[in-house]
Amino acid sequence: MNNELLKQQIIEALNLEDLTPEDINDDAPLFGEGLGLDSIDALELFMLLDKQYGIKLQNKEEGKQVFRSVNTMAEYIEQHRTK
Repeated sequence: MNNELLKQQIIEALNLEDLTPEDINDDAPLFGEGLGLDSIDALELFMLLDKQYGIKLQNKEEGKQVFRSVNTMAEYIEQHRTK
């Protein structure tokens, strides 16, 4: 999984127009400190995984693990993508 592509998809899905992929650290937390995303953003990320990669996360707890950082998202996508 290309982290730069994933970062661009995150920026577009969440309308983070003032950010570029270079602004997002691969290991920084996506929620709380780090990128500072919230629960609405989490729903958008769930939809991004479904639409772009055919991945349907089952619950919030699974999402917390997957959405820790860009790296954890990229690893999960590599292992579970159907598209």
